[in-house]
Amino acid sequence: MSATEKTEFWRSSGFHLLQVDARGWLRVTPDFLRAYLTRPEMRPIAESCPAEHALYDALIENPVRAVSEAELAALEDADARDNYEIVLRFRDLLVEQGTLEAAYLAIVTSGRGDIPPLFVEQLVHAILRHALTDCTDPMRLRAAELFFREQNVSLDNERVMLADEEVVDMYAQSGGMGGLGQLLVESMTPVRQIELDVLDDDNKAIYWARCDRFDTVIDFRFTQPALDAFARVMETWIHHFLGFRTRIQPVQEIRDEHWSWHIGLDVDATLILNALYEGDEVGLEDLERIIGLFRMEIRDDRAVIASMRGKPVYLGLAITPDNKLRMKPQNLLTNLPFGEGA
Repeated sequence: MSATEKTEFWRSSGFHLLQVDARGWLRVTPDFLRAYLTRPEMRPIAESCPAEHALYDALIENPVRAVSEAELAALEDADARDNYEIVLRFRDLLVEQGTLEAAYLAIVTSGRGDIPPLFVEQLVHAILRHALTDCTDPMRLRAAELFFREQNVSLDNERVMLADEEVVDMYAQSGGMGGLGQLLVESMTPVRQIELDVLDDDNKAIYWARCDRFDTVIDFRFTQPALDAFARVMETWIHHFLGFRTRIQPVQEIRDEHWSWHIGLDVDATLILNALYEGDEVGLEDLERIIGLFRMEIRDDRAVIASMRGKPVYLGLAITPDNKLRMKPQNLLTNLPFGEGA
Protein backbone atom coordinates (compact mmCIF):
# COMPACT_ATOMS: atom_id res chain seq x y z
CA MET A 1 0.00 0.00 0.00
CA SER A 2 1.36 3.41 -0.96
CA ALA A 3 1.76 6.20 1.56
CA THR A 4 -1.31 7.96 0.17
CA GLU A 5 -3.68 4.99 0.20
CA LYS A 6 -6.08 4.27 3.06
CA THR A 7 -7.60 1.00 4.08
CA GLU A 8 -10.25 -0.06 6.55
CA PHE A 9 -9.09 -1.22 9.96
CA TRP A 10 -10.46 -2.13 13.40
CA ARG A 11 -14.03 -2.81 12.35
CA SER A 12 -14.39 -4.55 15.71
CA SER A 13 -14.21 -1.10 17.35
CA GLY A 14 -17.75 -0.28 16.25
CA PHE A 15 -16.56 2.97 14.67
CA HIS A 16 -18.75 2.35 11.62
CA LEU A 17 -21.83 2.54 13.88
CA LEU A 18 -21.04 6.05 15.11
CA GLN A 19 -21.34 9.59 13.75
CA VAL A 20 -18.85 12.45 13.94
CA ASP A 21 -20.17 15.68 15.42
CA ALA A 22 -19.15 19.26 14.60
CA ARG A 23 -16.37 19.12 17.19
CA GLY A 24 -14.92 15.98 15.65
CA TRP A 25 -16.00 13.70 18.49
CA LEU A 26 -18.00 10.50 18.14
CA ARG A 27 -21.72 10.89 18.66
CA VAL A 28 -23.53 7.96 20.28
CA THR A 29 -26.08 6.32 17.97
CA PRO A 30 -28.85 3.75 18.46
CA ASP A 31 -26.92 1.25 16.34
CA PHE A 32 -23.87 1.58 18.59
CA LEU A 33 -26.03 0.95 21.66
CA ARG A 34 -27.64 -2.07 20.00
CA ALA A 35 -24.19 -3.60 19.57
CA TYR A 36 -23.95 -4.00 23.36
CA LEU A 37 -27.33 -5.72 23.45
CA THR A 38 -26.20 -8.28 20.90
CA ARG A 39 -23.30 -9.44 23.07
CA PRO A 40 -23.64 -13.20 23.89
CA GLU A 41 -24.26 -12.56 27.58
CA MET A 42 -27.18 -10.27 26.73
CA ARG A 43 -29.05 -12.32 24.15
CA PRO A 44 -31.87 -14.45 25.62
CA ILE A 45 -31.72 -18.20 25.20
CA ALA A 46 -34.61 -20.59 24.67
CA GLU A 47 -34.95 -21.12 28.42
CA SER A 48 -35.09 -17.40 29.22
CA CYS A 49 -38.30 -16.19 30.83
CA PRO A 50 -40.94 -14.29 28.80
CA ALA A 51 -40.08 -11.05 30.60
CA GLU A 52 -36.45 -11.28 29.45
CA HIS A 53 -37.48 -11.94 25.84
CA ALA A 54 -39.90 -9.01 25.95
CA LEU A 55 -37.33 -6.60 27.43
CA TYR A 56 -34.67 -7.63 24.94
CA ASP A 57 -37.00 -7.18 21.95
CA ALA A 58 -38.13 -3.79 23.25
CA LEU A 59 -34.56 -2.55 23.65
CA ILE A 60 -33.52 -3.80 20.24
CA GLU A 61 -36.43 -1.82 18.82
CA ASN A 62 -35.56 1.27 20.87
CA PRO A 63 -32.17 1.02 22.63
CA VAL A 64 -32.64 4.31 24.49
CA ARG A 65 -36.02 3.49 26.03
CA ALA A 66 -36.34 3.78 29.79
CA VAL A 67 -36.31 0.51 31.74
CA SER A 68 -38.17 0.44 35.03
CA GLU A 69 -37.07 -1.35 38.17
CA ALA A 70 -40.18 -3.50 37.85
CA GLU A 71 -39.07 -4.71 34.41
CA LEU A 72 -35.66 -5.69 35.77
CA ALA A 73 -37.19 -7.34 38.83
CA ALA A 74 -39.39 -9.46 36.54
CA LEU A 75 -36.34 -11.18 35.08
CA GLU A 76 -36.14 -14.64 36.63
CA ASP A 77 -32.43 -15.17 35.97
CA ALA A 78 -30.27 -13.26 38.49
CA ASP A 79 -27.30 -13.18 36.11
CA ALA A 80 -29.49 -11.67 33.40
CA ARG A 81 -30.63 -8.95 35.82
CA ASP A 82 -27.04 -8.15 36.72
CA ASN A 83 -26.01 -8.00 33.05
CA TYR A 84 -28.87 -5.65 32.22
CA GLU A 85 -28.07 -3.38 35.15
CA ILE A 86 -24.44 -3.09 34.02
CA VAL A 87 -25.21 -2.49 30.35
CA LEU A 88 -28.03 -0.05 31.06
CA ARG A 89 -25.84 1.93 33.47
CA PHE A 90 -23.22 2.22 30.73
CA ARG A 91 -25.89 3.06 28.15
CA ASP A 92 -27.31 5.82 30.32
CA LEU A 93 -23.86 7.35 30.72
CA LEU A 94 -23.29 7.30 26.96
CA VAL A 95 -26.67 8.87 26.25
CA GLU A 96 -26.21 11.49 28.96
CA GLN A 97 -22.75 12.50 27.71
CA GLY A 98 -23.66 12.33 24.04
CA THR A 99 -20.23 11.39 22.69
CA LEU A 100 -17.76 8.60 23.40
CA GLU A 101 -15.06 11.11 24.27
CA ALA A 102 -17.22 12.91 26.82
CA ALA A 103 -18.27 9.59 28.33
CA TYR A 104 -14.66 8.45 28.59
CA LEU A 105 -13.60 11.67 30.30
CA ALA A 106 -16.54 11.38 32.69
CA ILE A 107 -15.44 7.87 33.64
CA VAL A 108 -11.74 8.59 34.15
CA THR A 109 -12.16 11.90 35.95
CA SER A 110 -14.87 10.75 38.34
CA GLY A 111 -13.47 7.30 39.14
CA ARG A 112 -16.56 5.47 37.90
CA GLY A 113 -15.75 2.04 39.25
CA ASP A 114 -19.22 0.84 38.28
CA ILE A 115 -18.26 0.78 34.58
CA PRO A 116 -16.50 -2.48 33.62
CA PRO A 117 -12.91 -2.02 32.38
CA LEU A 118 -13.86 -3.91 29.23
CA PHE A 119 -16.34 -1.19 28.30
CA VAL A 120 -13.78 1.54 28.97
CA GLU A 121 -11.25 -0.26 26.74
CA GLN A 122 -13.87 -0.48 24.00
CA LEU A 123 -14.37 3.28 24.19
CA VAL A 124 -10.64 3.80 23.77
CA HIS A 125 -10.64 1.38 20.82
CA ALA A 126 -13.37 3.31 18.98
CA ILE A 127 -11.96 6.74 19.82
CA LEU A 128 -8.51 5.80 18.56
CA ARG A 129 -10.03 4.28 15.42
CA HIS A 130 -11.50 7.71 14.73
CA ALA A 131 -8.42 9.71 15.74
CA LEU A 132 -6.18 7.55 13.53
CA THR A 133 -8.51 7.51 10.53
CA ASP A 134 -5.89 9.07 8.24
CA CYS A 135 -3.07 6.84 9.49
CA THR A 136 -1.37 4.79 6.76
CA ASP A 137 1.37 3.28 8.94
CA PRO A 138 0.50 -0.20 10.26
CA MET A 139 3.26 0.06 12.86
CA ARG A 140 1.51 3.03 14.40
CA LEU A 141 -1.79 1.16 14.52
CA ARG A 142 -0.18 -1.87 16.15
CA ALA A 143 1.49 0.39 18.72
CA ALA A 144 -1.92 1.95 19.41
CA GLU A 145 -3.22 -1.43 20.55
CA LEU A 146 -1.30 -0.85 23.79
CA PHE A 147 -3.92 1.76 24.70
CA PHE A 148 -6.77 -0.76 24.91
CA ARG A 149 -5.35 -4.29 24.98
CA GLU A 150 -3.12 -5.84 27.63
CA GLN A 151 0.24 -7.02 26.35
CA ASN A 152 2.44 -9.96 27.21
CA VAL A 153 6.10 -8.89 27.26
CA SER A 154 8.99 -11.20 26.44
CA LEU A 155 12.54 -10.07 27.16
CA ASP A 156 15.05 -12.15 25.24
CA ASN A 157 18.24 -11.49 23.30
CA GLU A 158 18.00 -7.85 24.39
CA ARG A 159 14.69 -7.55 22.55
CA VAL A 160 11.45 -6.31 24.10
CA MET A 161 8.71 -8.24 22.35
CA LEU A 162 5.08 -7.24 22.88
CA ALA A 163 2.30 -9.69 22.04
CA ASP A 164 -1.40 -9.44 22.79
CA GLU A 165 -2.09 -11.12 26.14
CA GLU A 166 -5.44 -12.57 25.06
CA VAL A 167 -3.92 -14.06 21.91
CA VAL A 168 -0.95 -15.47 23.82
CA ASP A 169 -3.32 -17.05 26.32
CA MET A 170 -5.41 -18.50 23.50
CA TYR A 171 -2.36 -20.15 21.95
CA ALA A 172 -1.23 -21.38 25.35
CA GLN A 173 -4.63 -23.00 25.91
CA SER A 174 -5.23 -24.44 22.46
CA GLY A 175 -2.11 -24.06 20.38
CA GLY A 176 -4.11 -21.72 18.18
CA MET A 177 -6.35 -24.58 17.09
CA GLY A 178 -9.55 -23.68 18.92
CA GLY A 179 -11.50 -26.34 20.83
CA LEU A 180 -9.55 -29.19 19.26
CA GLY A 181 -6.29 -27.65 20.33
CA GLN A 182 -7.54 -27.23 23.89
CA LEU A 183 -8.45 -30.92 24.01
CA LEU A 184 -4.97 -31.81 22.78
CA VAL A 185 -3.36 -29.59 25.40
CA GLU A 186 -5.50 -31.07 28.17
CA SER A 187 -4.62 -34.59 27.03
CA MET A 188 -0.91 -33.66 26.94
CA THR A 189 -0.80 -34.34 23.19
CA PRO A 190 1.87 -32.17 21.51
CA VAL A 191 0.49 -29.49 19.20
CA ARG A 192 2.22 -27.74 16.35
CA GLN A 193 4.31 -24.81 17.57
CA ILE A 194 2.91 -21.57 16.20
CA GLU A 195 4.93 -18.37 16.20
CA LEU A 196 3.30 -14.98 15.92
CA ASP A 197 4.64 -12.68 13.22
CA VAL A 198 6.87 -9.83 14.31
CA LEU A 199 6.08 -6.61 12.46
CA ASP A 200 8.96 -4.69 10.93
CA ASP A 201 9.35 -2.16 8.13
CA ASP A 202 9.57 -4.94 5.54
CA ASN A 203 6.45 -6.94 6.41
CA LYS A 204 4.18 -4.47 8.22
CA ALA A 205 1.64 -4.50 5.38
CA ILE A 206 0.40 -7.86 6.72
CA TYR A 207 -1.26 -5.91 9.52
CA TRP A 208 -4.12 -4.65 7.36
CA ALA A 209 -5.65 -8.07 6.77
CA ARG A 210 -5.14 -9.13 10.39
CA CYS A 211 -5.82 -5.92 12.31
CA ASP A 212 -8.87 -7.29 14.13
CA ARG A 213 -7.06 -10.49 15.11
CA PHE A 214 -4.49 -8.66 17.25
CA ASP A 215 -2.00 -11.43 16.53
CA THR A 216 1.15 -9.56 15.53
CA VAL A 217 4.17 -8.78 17.70
CA ILE A 218 6.28 -5.63 17.92
CA ASP A 219 9.82 -5.07 19.14
CA PHE A 220 9.66 -2.19 21.62
CA ARG A 221 13.39 -1.61 21.99
CA PHE A 222 14.88 1.86 21.86
CA THR A 223 15.51 2.96 18.23
CA GLN A 224 12.99 0.41 16.94
CA PRO A 225 10.08 1.76 14.83
CA ALA A 226 7.40 0.62 17.28
CA LEU A 227 8.65 2.88 20.07
CA ASP A 228 8.55 5.96 17.85
CA ALA A 229 5.15 4.87 16.50
CA PHE A 230 3.81 4.69 20.06
CA ALA A 231 5.04 8.23 20.70
CA ARG A 232 3.12 9.46 17.65
CA VAL A 233 -0.06 7.78 18.92
CA MET A 234 0.31 9.54 22.27
CA GLU A 235 0.57 12.87 20.45
CA THR A 236 -2.60 12.06 18.50
CA TRP A 237 -4.48 10.99 21.65
CA ILE A 238 -3.66 14.21 23.51
CA HIS A 239 -4.50 16.43 20.55
CA HIS A 240 -7.81 14.68 19.90
CA PHE A 241 -9.05 15.26 23.43
CA LEU A 242 -7.34 18.47 24.49
CA GLY A 243 -6.48 20.22 21.23
CA PHE A 244 -2.85 20.77 22.23
CA ARG A 245 0.11 19.95 20.02
CA THR A 246 2.93 18.06 21.68
CA ARG A 247 6.21 16.56 20.56
CA ILE A 248 7.09 13.27 22.21
CA GLN A 249 10.42 11.53 21.70
CA PRO A 250 11.77 8.27 23.16
CA VAL A 251 14.77 8.68 25.44
CA GLN A 252 17.02 6.14 27.14
CA GLU A 253 17.22 7.88 30.48
CA ILE A 254 16.23 11.06 32.28
CA ARG A 255 19.22 13.35 32.55
CA ASP A 256 17.67 16.56 33.77
CA GLU A 257 18.80 18.47 36.85
CA HIS A 258 15.55 20.43 36.64
CA TRP A 259 13.25 17.41 36.29
CA SER A 260 9.93 18.88 37.37
CA TRP A 261 7.07 16.73 36.04
CA HIS A 262 6.52 13.14 35.04
CA ILE A 263 3.63 10.87 34.20
CA GLY A 264 3.54 7.13 34.64
CA LEU A 265 1.54 5.52 31.84
CA ASP A 266 0.64 2.58 34.09
CA VAL A 267 0.59 1.75 37.77
CA ASP A 268 4.10 0.31 37.91
CA ALA A 269 5.75 3.13 35.97
CA THR A 270 4.07 5.67 38.25
CA LEU A 271 5.51 4.01 41.36
CA ILE A 272 9.00 3.68 39.87
CA LEU A 273 9.15 7.24 38.50
CA ASN A 274 7.81 8.65 41.77
CA ALA A 275 10.56 6.87 43.68
CA LEU A 276 13.26 8.11 41.31
CA TYR A 277 11.94 11.66 41.48
CA GLU A 278 11.97 11.59 45.27
CA GLY A 279 15.54 10.29 45.27
CA ASP A 280 14.61 6.94 46.78
CA GLU A 281 16.74 3.91 46.04
CA VAL A 282 15.26 1.84 43.24
CA GLY A 283 16.50 -1.69 42.65
CA LEU A 284 17.89 -2.82 39.31
CA GLU A 285 15.02 -5.26 38.81
CA ASP A 286 12.51 -2.43 39.05
CA LEU A 287 14.53 -0.14 36.79
CA GLU A 288 14.67 -2.85 34.15
CA ARG A 289 10.89 -3.03 34.14
CA ILE A 290 10.77 0.41 32.51
CA ILE A 291 10.50 -0.44 28.80
CA GLY A 292 9.72 3.04 27.53
CA LEU A 293 10.86 6.53 28.52
CA PHE A 294 9.72 9.62 26.66
CA ARG A 295 10.32 13.35 26.70
CA MET A 296 7.29 15.49 25.92
CA GLU A 297 7.33 19.11 24.87
CA ILE A 298 4.02 20.97 24.92
CA ARG A 299 4.30 23.24 21.91
CA ASP A 300 1.54 25.66 22.86
CA ASP A 301 2.23 26.22 26.53
CA ARG A 302 -0.24 29.03 27.20
CA ALA A 303 -2.43 26.60 29.16
CA VAL A 304 0.52 25.15 31.08
CA ILE A 305 1.01 26.20 34.68
CA ALA A 306 3.62 28.94 34.95
CA SER A 307 6.21 26.81 36.72
CA MET A 308 6.23 24.29 33.84
CA ARG A 309 6.37 26.58 30.82
CA GLY A 310 9.31 25.70 28.65
CA LYS A 311 10.02 22.56 30.64
CA PRO A 312 9.60 18.96 29.42
CA VAL A 313 7.29 16.35 30.84
CA TYR A 314 8.75 12.86 31.15
CA LEU A 315 6.64 9.79 30.47
CA GLY A 316 7.32 6.23 31.56
CA LEU A 317 5.92 2.85 30.58
CA ALA A 318 6.68 -0.24 32.67
CA ILE A 319 5.79 -3.90 32.85
CA THR A 320 4.48 -5.73 35.89
CA PRO A 321 6.67 -8.22 37.78
CA ASP A 322 4.95 -11.00 35.81
CA ASN A 323 5.78 -9.33 32.47
CA LYS A 324 2.41 -7.81 31.59
CA LEU A 325 1.81 -4.33 30.25
CA ARG A 326 -1.41 -2.60 31.26
CA MET A 327 -1.37 0.96 30.00
CA LYS A 328 -3.65 3.64 31.48
CA PRO A 329 -4.18 6.09 28.60
CA GLN A 330 -6.26 8.36 30.83
CA ASN A 331 -3.05 9.40 32.58
CA LEU A 332 -2.07 11.33 29.46
CA LEU A 333 -5.21 13.42 29.82
CA THR A 334 -5.62 13.87 33.55
CA ASN A 335 -2.03 14.30 34.77
CA LEU A 336 -0.65 16.99 32.46
CA PRO A 337 0.56 20.29 34.01
CA PHE A 338 -2.34 22.38 32.80
CA GLY A 339 -3.98 25.13 34.78
CA GLU A 340 -7.67 25.22 35.64
CA GLY A 341 -9.90 25.70 32.65
CA ALA A 342 -7.37 24.38 30.16
